Amino acid sequence: MAVRAVRGAVQLERDEAGHMDEQVGALLTAVLERNELTADDLISIWFTATPDLHSDFPAAAARKLGIVDVPLICAQELDIEGAMPRVVRILAHIESDRPRAGIAHVYLGAAAALRKDIAQ
Repeated sequence: MAVRAVRGAVQLERDEAGHMDEQVGALLTAVLERNELTADDLISIWFTATPDLHSDFPAAAARKLGIVDVPLICAQELDIEGAMPRVVRILAHIESDRPRAGIAHVYLGAAAALRKDIAQ
């Protein structure tokens, strides 16, 4: 079993805690499903949020999904002029038998524009 990293992102329509929970939950669920993972396969998850998001911690959505014994951390994304607003990004470290090229990175909705080079 190898340690792999999975990236993902979602753009929120608005800065509201319930909306963040819904969208980040959908992102995490998609990452797990597309990579055939369970919570036991997760080592840790880094969340970043753009500086315009203040309503909640993105990691709270993971806890609401039942990911309760995995180390999580939230940080603020760099405030770069012209960057896409209201984006939550993840970097999940996992245990997987998949080769690095077989990892499915997940960019939902408008966030797909962030990484056009990664197959969705």
